[in-house]
Amino acid sequence: MSLAIPNGLDNTVERPGERAPLVLGDTTYHDITEAVCQVAERPPGRGWIFGFLVAFALLNWLGICIAYLIYTGVGVWGNQAPVFWGWPIVNFVFWVGIGHAGTLISAILFLFRQEWRTSINRAAEAMTIFAVACAGTFPGIHVGRAWLAFWLAPYPSLNLWMWPQFRSPLLWDVFAVSTYGTVSLLFWYMGMVPDLATFRDRSKNKWRRMAYGILALGWTGSSRHWMRYEKAYALLAALAAPLVLSVHTIVSFDFAVSQVPGWHTTIFPPYFVAGAIFSGFAMVLTLMVPARTMLGLEKLITIRHLENMCKIILATGSIVGLAYGTEFFIAWYGQVPEEQFAFLNRALGPYWWAYLTMVSCNVLSPQLFWFRKFRTTPWLIVLVCIFVNIGMWFERFVIVVTSLSRDYLPSAWSYFHPTWVDWSMLIGSFGLFFTLFLLFCKLMPVINMAETKSTLAKQLHMKHNDEH
Repeated sequence: MSLAIPNGLDNTVERPGERAPLVLGDTTYHDITEAVCQVAERPPGRGWIFGFLVAFALLNWLGICIAYLIYTGVGVWGNQAPVFWGWPIVNFVFWVGIGHAGTLISAILFLFRQEWRTSINRAAEAMTIFAVACAGTFPGIHVGRAWLAFWLAPYPSLNLWMWPQFRSPLLWDVFAVSTYGTVSLLFWYMGMVPDLATFRDRSKNKWRRMAYGILALGWTGSSRHWMRYEKAYALLAALAAPLVLSVHTIVSFDFAVSQVPGWHTTIFPPYFVAGAIFSGFAMVLTLMVPARTMLGLEKLITIRHLENMCKIILATGSIVGLAYGTEFFIAWYGQVPEEQFAFLNRALGPYWWAYLTMVSCNVLSPQLFWFRKFRTTPWLIVLVCIFVNIGMWFERFVIVVTSLSRDYLPSAWSYFHPTWVDWSMLIGSFGLFFTLFLLFCKLMPVINMAETKSTLAKQLHMKHNDEH
């Protein structure tokens, strides 16, 4: 049963003195179950098949490029003196940032009891897992000898006779990102258990029923199960909440603890966290706006959900813009010639086009969300969010490449030129991300049915009180 809005109408914009509902129309509990389950139960449509084939082809191309890289060596990248950190690190930081919105929506908004998170948290959590998987691909192959990447792990070895350098922020990354990925995966899976039991009970295929039955962990919906589930979910939310702030703080230390002009600054931790939330919400909207239409979920993922996320993008985008200005102010105020040159070089040097793209996409385009039309028109939301995603990739490019390409010795200055392998791995990482996301949409509950029904119950109770 589709819950699409007739004639494309979606009158969920808040009016003065009245808040738009989170579940539209005369939707019942049964309607919510049918709407979410039919996404996985019906045969895949042509759009899904086409998208999956394209994404899977890009994923295979990524695998071929990685095999070619390992066989030939890291020289196939454009990394050369002085830019030894090129696109692989840019892509790593970009994908880690994309993975921030899911945990923020699920954990922090859950702890603050924000009801509007219920219809979007499941897909956002899934994007977190998939983005971390994309991010984890690059450090492992960037070490040069990928088959020795396990040396990063602090395990005792008589053959190695040495330990990893614990004072290196690259090792901190291993702990931060792996912890974040593990907790996010547990949090995502824990929230799906009741809905997986619903999938199990509705499955007509023996193998699907068996698979969902194993994943549902024997869930029966008893009061004892619900009590333990809610305690475990709240505990995981409390564990995940500080990770939203810590993981990208640790990633920012890759740059902030160095002596490279343009990197050696204390503003990086809050600047990186705000940028990560900014890019993460943009990616969630980029995928969820078309998904709500294609999957027939417009009564469950409403304009109110989209508008709230647009407001967060506007706020974090403004923080990022403030950080850009603060960097220039600190470079001027600190009176360190190398720092002043690094920031002037970003804006006016050979990479001026990248800096202009970054500022235009990250600072100017989100300001359109001050206008309600841009916050409530789906295709305009997607357009702005695509620009934000482009701008956030260029932000990481500007930070990494412009600072390294012109360091202390003018004789060592160079201009970075990406190779076809750099381009292929960037595009291929999107293939990995979209392949996982499309499989998730087809095999798992896209919306948290249990929490959405709880939201509907509160909404009906308030409506009943208003009528009486």
